[in-house]
Amino acid sequence: MQLRLLGPADAQAFQQIRLDALRDTPSAFSSSYEEERDTPLAAVAEQLTAQPERFVIGAFEDGRLVGIAGLHREEQAKLSHKAVLWGVYVAPEARKRGTGRKLLARAIEEAASMPGLTQINLSVNSANAAALALYEGLGFSSFGLERGYLQVDGVRHDEIHMARPLP
Repeated sequence: MQLRLLGPADAQAFQQIRLDALRDTPSAFSSSYEEERDTPLAAVAEQLTAQPERFVIGAFEDGRLVGIAGLHREEQAKLSHKAVLWGVYVAPEARKRGTGRKLLARAIEEAASMPGLTQINLSVNSANAAALALYEGLGFSSFGLERGYLQVDGVRHDEIHMARPLP
């Protein structure tokens, strides 16, 4: 498996796995397939353009993108010591092989290199036991529960908010 930062040249592969994620597990993301399916490839490429305060990491197997994780630093000065982990997804065929753990460990490593960054926050569906176990195993701890955070097809889903300090 190869892990690397994604760039504009990865836009098509990123968009495909992102749309797969939104279809596969709609209750895991605040965005929906319908909202993102018509996003122009140029906009996706822009999202993947290297920036010092944000990145997307990809996990590749045999040249195919099978996992993604994004991170962006909070923009406001009083919040800029924190970053948000977003869009974490591993394709079904790459699960249960350590892909998610390696992907997130790399994201944490990249975040730790950002000057002044002291904390990573994330939110996860409370019913996603595998993701919760993964995050807890990587040092994230819960700091709150938001009831009815998402509503998918008329069903409400609770979200657990988690944080991990950086050294």
